Amino acid sequence: MPYPEQMLAPMRAELTSVGIKELRTQQQVDEFFTNKSETGLVLINSVCGCAAGSARPAVRISMDHSNTPLRFATVFAGQDLEATARVRDLLGDVPPSSPSMALLKDGELVHFVPRHMIEGRDAATIAADLTLAFDEYCN
Repeated sequence: MPYPEQMLAPMRAELTSVGIKELRTQQQVDEFFTNKSETGLVLINSVCGCAAGSARPAVRISMDHSNTPLRFATVFAGQDLEATARVRDLLGDVPPSSPSMALLKDGELVHFVPRHMIEGRDAATIAADLTLAFDEYCN
């Protein structure tokens, strides 16, 4: 059962306050994925501790890198059910994982960070890994 929105608001704002677009509907997800000419990062957010302590802060830290995707977005697993299911469908054979991060280039998944690469790692380390992927795929 989804959490009450008042509990989720700070978790959502942690990302939207720095310009990350929240995708709450299937249509918004489709619009984000339709843009195949720009790089994009999608964070599949969650209410777990590793999302709060590592995933969300890592994405915010990575946004300060000199080379980043042109677009950032997030869906909230367990909350925005249809939007999250649509992202997972569009990612193809990647097993469901939340939190997780998907880097897209030319509409294709080029880098994926599953939960097991987030859990137990600090935000700075995850951000460093993300920025390596940004340097490789974001021109």
